[in-house]
Amino acid sequence: METSHILNFIRRTFNDAEGFIPLHAPYFGGKEKEYVTDTIDSTFVSSVGAYVTRFEEMMAEITGARYAIATVNGTTALHLALVLAGVKYGEEVITQSLTFVATANAISHAGAIPVFADVDKDTMGLSPVALQAFLEEHATVNAKGECINKTTGRRIAACVPMHTFGFPARITEIAAVCVKYNIPLVEDAAESLGSYVGDKHTGTFGKIGVFSFNGNKTVTCGGGGAIVTDDEAIAKKAKHLSTTAKIPHAYEFVHDDIAYNYRMPNLNAALACAQLEQLDAMLKNKRELAGMYSNFFEGSSVSFVKEKEGTKANYWLNTLIFQDHLQQQAFLKESNDSKVMTRPIWRLMNRLPMYAHCQHGDLSNAEWLEERVVNIPSSVRK
Repeated sequence: METSHILNFIRRTFNDAEGFIPLHAPYFGGKEKEYVTDTIDSTFVSSVGAYVTRFEEMMAEITGARYAIATVNGTTALHLALVLAGVKYGEEVITQSLTFVATANAISHAGAIPVFADVDKDTMGLSPVALQAFLEEHATVNAKGECINKTTGRRIAACVPMHTFGFPARITEIAAVCVKYNIPLVEDAAESLGSYVGDKHTGTFGKIGVFSFNGNKTVTCGGGGAIVTDDEAIAKKAKHLSTTAKIPHAYEFVHDDIAYNYRMPNLNAALACAQLEQLDAMLKNKRELAGMYSNFFEGSSVSFVKEKEGTKANYWLNTLIFQDHLQQQAFLKESNDSKVMTRPIWRLMNRLPMYAHCQHGDLSNAEWLEERVVNIPSSVRK
């Protein structure tokens, strides 16, 4: 299929004949200004305020988790989640090589060492088969119930699958492997708000799940993140550690742990609440866009990525798979030169200089996708 034909369709779809078309622009169609103004008028613009509590209640209701804890962004949410899962300095965390760098960075922030496994081609998320194969070759569970990497001698302290572009990974199967090897499961659901496996929301299959509300996400508050869990003790500790471990007191400053200033400001939470009120409408709009793309690319040499049977994707970023690397690169250049913003999938983590030393298994699927995947404009259409 000719690139010009694709670009013309995108321009018609977004009703813009010659202007710049972004990859994913935020949509503000609700009470964003009203809630933000209310926050300013209240003077509670920092990490204490009614909108932070409301945001947490809304996130718990949307995901079906018992508890939600607001954080300043998705990376801090994942870092804190790993700490809460018991990850210690010098231990290892298995994740996928094909992911946004924040996944690996959060592991490093926790003092741990990433270990990279392959993904599935259809979900672009961590492959349970690859995870199982890696653990069969390299891991053993000792008498203490700890999963030990026989090659390095380090404890494998957590597993972090990521739901790529909002397409649910095979999380049920991944969870089963983690149970078998006694590895805590921490879901990086940063991109998958509104995505389900069956009737269960992503982020709720493991010990802890995390979400992001960055400026390019389906729901945004500029920055922002959330931790979700069903464990009351974890939830309480998450809130405590995210607020500098301060003991409540009328005027004294007493802190009982080394902690973090990770709470979401009330100003951001106000924006997030207004956005969450529109979540269903935005997801419907994005599914309609995905349907238009799917019909357009049907039968062509370019594959449009669709949700796997039994799952419901939020279609955060609509995704194409080209036949080879040359086609991918040619399309990226021509589309961006034509002011239609497109992006390749991320460079594999093990190719980045700070993670080149990390252990990894066979990455054939990740390498295949890296050379072919392109994201195309996916904003909510007005």
